[in-house]
Amino acid sequence: MKRKMTSVMMMLVLTAGLAGCGGGAEMTPNETVADKKTEDSKNKEKEQVDLNVFAAASMTETLTEIGELYEKEHPQVKISFNFDSSGTLKTQIQEGAACDLFISAGQKQMDQLDIKADPEVNTEELDFVKEDSRINILENKVTLCVSEGSEIGIKTFDDLAEALKNGNILMAMGNQDVPVGQYTQKILEFYGLNEEELAGAGKISYGSNVKEVTTQISESSVDCGIIYCTDAYSAGLTVSDYAAADMCGQVIYPASVLKTSEHQEDAQAFLDYLQTDSCMEIFQKVGFSPIEQ
Repeated sequence: MKRKMTSVMMMLVLTAGLAGCGGGAEMTPNETVADKKTEDSKNKEKEQVDLNVFAAASMTETLTEIGELYEKEHPQVKISFNFDSSGTLKTQIQEGAACDLFISAGQKQMDQLDIKADPEVNTEELDFVKEDSRINILENKVTLCVSEGSEIGIKTFDDLAEALKNGNILMAMGNQDVPVGQYTQKILEFYGLNEEELAGAGKISYGSNVKEVTTQISESSVDCGIIYCTDAYSAGLTVSDYAAADMCGQVIYPASVLKTSEHQEDAQAFLDYLQTDSCMEIFQKVGFSPIEQ
């Protein structure tokens, strides 16, 4: 009898032990780990991404508008723009400035950072452009704008060339390291004009970027100037003439994610967004044209 009681007691103990183990099988610890993983994932999605975009000064108004729209749609992304001449931006990138996406107003400045570009252009063998991210995104137009109240009576680039040769005139243009200045140099060459002689004769005033040239025209501190049609639109200036392609070539804006970026996926996402129909409508309002890919 005692043996039977002992056996029964042992069975009860074992059953209780198994029941206890069964209670632990509720996997509470595992559920906590899963919950933590889900929470971590949500927190990661909410992490703030600070995106640094370096862009040509002529894109100031359009990109500012687009950036605000993008931040509303992607609240975890904060975009900081650095607008200046493409030459200045290229130098800043080369010297180590934090930049995720670069949009230049000329191919030369992008080529100078692209290891795949012509070595005669990328003379320092710089390697900043992320492979397969570079794309030609927009086209602009080079224009002649005459300052309000000017009495020089020019309406076309032909008139401008004649006035520079013979008249008492002051024209504003970009420096030689600025794309709009480089396009202007080609126009002067097209007409057989010597920039150095014109500058020495006091017929040329320079700006460090296209916005400075635009300001000189707006303030009537010069008789006229050569700027992009987008800047003329933004400043409320009337375009007198458009430069033909054989005068200075096409004004193509290349864009690229940089290899040095810590947010390459986010930079690519914003670059993709810039190519959407809604963004292109904003660009086209001020005179940009999309590039057929």
